[in-house]
Amino acid sequence: MSTTPSSPDKPTLSTITASIHRGAIKNIVVLVGAGLSTSSGLPDFRSPDTGLYAKLSALALPYPEAPFHISYFNHTPEPFYAIARARHPMNAKPAVGHAFLALLERRGMLGYIFSQNVDGLERDAGVSEEKVLNVHGSWKDQHCAILSGTVPICLKDGCGGNVKPDIVMFGESLPGEFAGKEEEMLSQADLLLVVGTSLKVAPLSEMPRKLPTHVPRVLVNREIVGDFGSRENDVLVLGDCDDGLREFARKLGLEEELEIVWKDAVKRKEAELERDNWDDGNAPTLEECVASAAEKMNMRMGVSEGHRRMLQGHLADKMAGIMAKRAQ
Repeated sequence: MSTTPSSPDKPTLSTITASIHRGAIKNIVVLVGAGLSTSSGLPDFRSPDTGLYAKLSALALPYPEAPFHISYFNHTPEPFYAIARARHPMNAKPAVGHAFLALLERRGMLGYIFSQNVDGLERDAGVSEEKVLNVHGSWKDQHCAILSGTVPICLKDGCGGNVKPDIVMFGESLPGEFAGKEEEMLSQADLLLVVGTSLKVAPLSEMPRKLPTHVPRVLVNREIVGDFGSRENDVLVLGDCDDGLREFARKLGLEEELEIVWKDAVKRKEAELERDNWDDGNAPTLEECVASAAEKMNMRMGVSEGHRRMLQGHLADKMAGIMAKRAQ
């Protein structure tokens, strides 16, 4: 974890925390992405070799994001449910970074969280439901189908369509409250904290640019993203998200309290898992789920190809009969 060098007048994490202590920063708005949850065992999307997209080559997808695009899901849902089976966050426990967000609320400094994640770990850590908007929805619905790895089918009125969890896929609209909440919270923010995101998915990727230029922005991430570094009041904390937020807490004088909040959150989640008799010890790996999905897709494509050849043969026989009659 490192912070970028700065001029004497340029803010640092130390000057940011000093502003918090003297009351100049009271309302922190947070934007978080998948990088916040990697230490909870949930891979991010774009990291080379270890990211989710890098592990999907066996599926021969037309583009890496295809399993999460609504049009692709509608006709080929197997990749999505294979990924969901391996990446489902039911047994994931909050990390230090999630606990830091809960600590901000506990200390009365949290304005709001816009989360790109669907794992719900912010709330597991203790953040109030009214303080967080999971912009891309959540995994909470359709647990049985997700955990089995099968594609559930809607039986209502003979529909027959694919059932999907309550998450927002590419090609779908964000929750209706997003635009108004974004405008409201950015207008009230004393600080924007951006954590663990590539800032490559609109419209959240545009959020840091919409912040008034006099309001400082802090990026806690493995690399510089978006237009961070272009403003004089940007602070860049590069490295692991948990490490960066631990450092933030240390400079606030709250490192010990952060550990308490984190350990309490983990205990609550463990108690929840025990209560629900949840045991994921024998769950397949992502690689195993992807291989299984690839086999199912090949079988389905094979059936489709066989059906096509059968129809072609039938049409050829029919045409032969028609031509024979005409020749008589």
